[in-house]
Amino acid sequence: MTLDDLRVFVAACESGNLSAVARELSRTQSAISQHVRRLETELGLTLLERRPRGVAPTQAGRILHRAAAQGLGHLDLALRELRDLRTGERGTVRVTTGATTMRHFMTAAVVEFRRQHPDVDLEFRTETSSRSCFDALAAGEADLAWITIGAPVRGVEQRPVVQLPWVLAVHAEDPLAQRESIDPADLARIRPIRLPENSVARAQLDGQLAHHEDETAAGTNATTSVADWDTAVLLAGIGLGHAVVPALPGWRASDHPTLRLVPIPGLPPLAVGWAVRQWGALPTLAQEFAETVATQATR
Repeated sequence: MTLDDLRVFVAACESGNLSAVARELSRTQSAISQHVRRLETELGLTLLERRPRGVAPTQAGRILHRAAAQGLGHLDLALRELRDLRTGERGTVRVTTGATTMRHFMTAAVVEFRRQHPDVDLEFRTETSSRSCFDALAAGEADLAWITIGAPVRGVEQRPVVQLPWVLAVHAEDPLAQRESIDPADLARIRPIRLPENSVARAQLDGQLAHHEDETAAGTNATTSVADWDTAVLLAGIGLGHAVVPALPGWRASDHPTLRLVPIPGLPPLAVGWAVRQWGALPTLAQEFAETVATQATR
């Protein structure tokens, strides 16, 4: 067997679709299948079970996938460190996340990390969704992704860091601005400014509101949709509508005299944190950066 055989096999296990692996690696599906068949011939065992909608590892396949994924992860880490040694680089930490993350979660951490590692390069890549962040991890284009924690994703490990309570962002002259708190059932009567439908935060919020009988009405009264929480809060502050958003670090009422953030204690908090392919195979510098962000974010 070759490293290429193992890389293709691991990709097939994590994707669950040979056609998708072929597209990702710019190869034919026949070539991808040959890699898997070569492994099965050498081992004398069936590794992938063909299903109507793709493939899934057999018991033998799961054993090999677990060992191969860990081994390839450590090997890729070693090769990267050797490349840095050859070129004289001191190391790079590559992070992918949404547009508002740096402002609210990473500013202090970046300053602290830079103080400790002045020669390390920090590369930040902005994505518009958690799915895009996962794709960047899978393609080896990022070490870390800061995301809204959601359902398990094959080939990705998620680690919650902060729990964010929900608040209603509303103009200071709106009648709801005088409330000490908002009940989830009352959200049926607002004019919501909403995140995109493919947003993990939007999906989780809609799922929670579905427990309240009038939630459907809230969806039909939508005034507009936005790509990020900061924009939603900005529009709420000028009276365009109401925004149900997580209480992000750095939002202060004194900075927005026309805005009020009213707690919604009846909604479970939103978890945000890190996603990686494998924590055990993460470069040391990336681990340190992730820990620095977590420490600063939970202070």
